This record gives sequence, C-alpha cells and structure tokens, in this order.
Amino acid sequence: MTTQQRDVFWQQQIASWLSSRLSAPAFCKLHDLSYHQFSYWRRKLATPQLDKADSSAGFARVTLPPSQTTHPGLTLTLPNGIAISGLQASNIELLGAIMRLL
Repeated sequence: MTTQQRDVFWQQQIASWLSSRLSAPAFCKLHDLSYHQFSYWRRKLATPQLDKADSSAGFARVTLPPSQTTHPGLTLTLPNGIAISGLQASNIELLGAIMRLL
C-alpha cells in the first residue's frame, strides 16, 4: 500500500467512524482495526500538516503597538520596604484587597 493509499484508507475510516456514532474502540473492534493505529491516524489527520516545500526558515519582524498607558502609575511604599507599583484607577480595587491581607 502506498503512502497516498494509506492516507486515503484512514481518511475513509475516520469519516466512517464519525458518522457511526460508535466509540473509537467499538468501531475498531467492529472493523478489525488496530485501535492504536486508528488513534495515531485520527491525530495525524486532525492536525494540519505543513508542506515541507512551503515552509521556510527565517525571521519575521514583530512590531508592538504603542503603550496604552500615558503615565507609569503610582507607587505605594510600605514602612517595611515593600513597594507596590503600577497602581492606576483600573486596578485600585486590587490594592484594597492587598491592603486587607496585610
């Protein structure tokens, strides 16, 4: 059996299984298939395969959007030296929760 024939065979088996509403082990037992091979092919056919000819190694330029914050926020320094920084109106409730725990 060629590689292409094997691919087609397992595609047909997976399609039949999906329409059968049987569990995978029950389907394999009914059709005299190896459950381990069935599981392998189910995973292999479910994940898109990259064509080696289409893939190219290299680097891609990544740009980050400008920062959304216009100011660094406030810093609260406690008497024991612990500093909590980056406090803003959006996370002020978090500060309250932290202070209640201290």
